Amino acid sequence: MQKINDFLVMLDGYIGGHPWFVILLLGTGIFFTIYLRFPQFRFFRHAIDIVRGKYDHHLDVGDTSHFQALSTALSGTVGTGNIAGVALAIHLGGPAALFWMLVTAAIGMCTKMVEVTISHKYRDVLPDGTISGGPMYYMKKRLNIRTKSGKIIRTGAVIGAFFAVATVLSSFGTGSLPQINSISNAVFSTFGINHIITGAILSFVLALIIIGGIKRIARVTEKLVPGMAIFYFIGAILVIATNYQNIIPSIIAIFSTVFTGTAAVGGFLGASVAFAINRGVNRGLFSNESGQGSAPIAHSAARAPEPVSEGLVALLEPFIDTIIICSLTGLTILTSGVWHEKVDN
Repeated sequence: MQKINDFLVMLDGYIGGHPWFVILLLGTGIFFTIYLRFPQFRFFRHAIDIVRGKYDHHLDVGDTSHFQALSTALSGTVGTGNIAGVALAIHLGGPAALFWMLVTAAIGMCTKMVEVTISHKYRDVLPDGTISGGPMYYMKKRLNIRTKSGKIIRTGAVIGAFFAVATVLSSFGTGSLPQINSISNAVFSTFGINHIITGAILSFVLALIIIGGIKRIARVTEKLVPGMAIFYFIGAILVIATNYQNIIPSIIAIFSTVFTGTAAVGGFLGASVAFAINRGVNRGLFSNESGQGSAPIAHSAARAPEPVSEGLVALLEPFIDTIIICSLTGLTILTSGVWHEKVDN
């Protein structure tokens, strides 16, 4: 396990820790934000109306509703990234890392809108009426090369296949493994139940849901995600309220260190501005997955009159996941003062 961990740390150093990661991720979002004239702000209220079903029509083709698609996508983002991810970002990058997570989310709202819109536009409707979609489908259809002679080289299929395999591998590192590990550790420390037993039970329950396809997954997530978010919201508010005297100093700490970095305090090693930005952007992606390509798979099955409608629904995900939930987590950590503490694990 240590060798695997060392390999992942090395990989993160070349990819997630490199300056090009921040430039590419934020640059793409900034381009679309300016080109589309800030749709995440102009159409925010309209996106909420779409989720509420204001523009639904019985002839719309799809397997899930807007709310079910939103809940399904959020079920894959709300979790470890909102808790451990925020804690690690603040511990390594200081309070300013939370600010850069929020910036990443605000820009990522437009990125997610674009990727979901394209995915919905190029989805496939199978003969039995089921929907298949995602980045691998629009890559297969639109990333081919046409030569001067008119011959089409099917590069899109290769790129799409590579993306599909990479996404499956990524789902272990950013999805199932961190989530199951966090649950099993919590259950073991509280009740003394072996990790393997917890993992086996969770695998069985998840299998029952997944075997039912996207419709069953959507029905489960539309009930679990809202309750999960409300429960976490109440818990975070209670902790913040208990440390109410630290709310204003914590907010000041977030913004005062945005462009100055953070000096070493206690077990905290200190952070430069560049490192705070990198950790904030890195954990922002881990939290809301804007640009990762996973959310378009869930949204492609949604019933929508036009692709951009579902794209507008998707821009709500980074707002809920990062701007609301991660902000609460960040304030909980900062007001309690635990971010100063040095931890071994």
